[in-house]
Amino acid sequence: MTSRLSTLQTTDAAPQEDILDPIALLRPQRKITGISAILLPFFDDGQVDWTSFEAHVARTFEAGLMPAVNMDTGYVNLLDDPTQQEALLRTQTIAGGRGFVAGAFVGDRPGAAFAYDAYARQIEKIQQAGGVPVIFQSFGLTDQPAEAILASYVRLAALCERFIAFELGTMFAPFGKIYDLETYAGLLDIPQCIGAKHSSLNRLLEWQRLQLRNARRPDFKVFTGNDLAIDMVMYGSDYLLGLSTFAPDLFAQRDALWASGDPGFYELNDLLQYLGFFAFRRPVPAYKHSAAQFLKLRGWIASDAPHPRGERRPESDVAILRELGERLGVVG
Repeated sequence: MTSRLSTLQTTDAAPQEDILDPIALLRPQRKITGISAILLPFFDDGQVDWTSFEAHVARTFEAGLMPAVNMDTGYVNLLDDPTQQEALLRTQTIAGGRGFVAGAFVGDRPGAAFAYDAYARQIEKIQQAGGVPVIFQSFGLTDQPAEAILASYVRLAALCERFIAFELGTMFAPFGKIYDLETYAGLLDIPQCIGAKHSSLNRLLEWQRLQLRNARRPDFKVFTGNDLAIDMVMYGSDYLLGLSTFAPDLFAQRDALWASGDPGFYELNDLLQYLGFFAFRRPVPAYKHSAAQFLKLRGWIASDAPHPRGERRPESDVAILRELGERLGVVG
């Protein structure tokens, strides 16, 4: 395996040369942990469609996946505090004691200091609602030296029973950062950190994390955020994806096929990946509008409008999404 593969996908960090053969990482017939980011749907007038949101959270639970609310797919960086809180409380009611995760997002600007108090408030709200915090990056967190970044996570860990860390490439958000492996190893040393979502869109970097995890802390979850390589679950990654919001039922079906050793996994995964390649093309943040277009075609939401300040896809995408839905058997 050579570093030439790094040119196939966008990344924020150069892969190292000593990566092992990924074939050695394959984990056939493994039970996959699936977490699906929930799209926050909107009406044409810009108001949140809470009825469709609640139905989608319930649908995700019923499929056997864990919902993730107030994530990038839920426009968390564009939401005010009352809307974030409403999403939390509605999810708590639907969960009825079942597990879910939620983004602990702190908005800031370049040059800002690490906002410990703001993170603490977000963590408290999520835990009070029964969720596990996903610690979003911020300029104040990622602009620090590596030692200070880890120290910040340790401080936040003292507030948590459990949390999920998050590496986010700048193609998703300007405050994101993909950590070097030494920093990532430091996350594995924090007991409350049960896993980390990795969104570099680079297989090599994720394979490195799997190798490190296997050697150092096997119970730690590497949650792939690579919507362009959803087959990373074959190598031992679990997932926290935006793409799965398009079809939590089909992702659950795919996962069951892998666990049972059914070769039908590959065909279904290929079709879902085709959807991912189309929806997550540049500009990447517009995938949320693609999700709304697809969910409307499925009859699951009333409007395909994105957040009023969200990026949009052309109307011509709908015909392609319809064909993809027909191939997947979920659009009539």
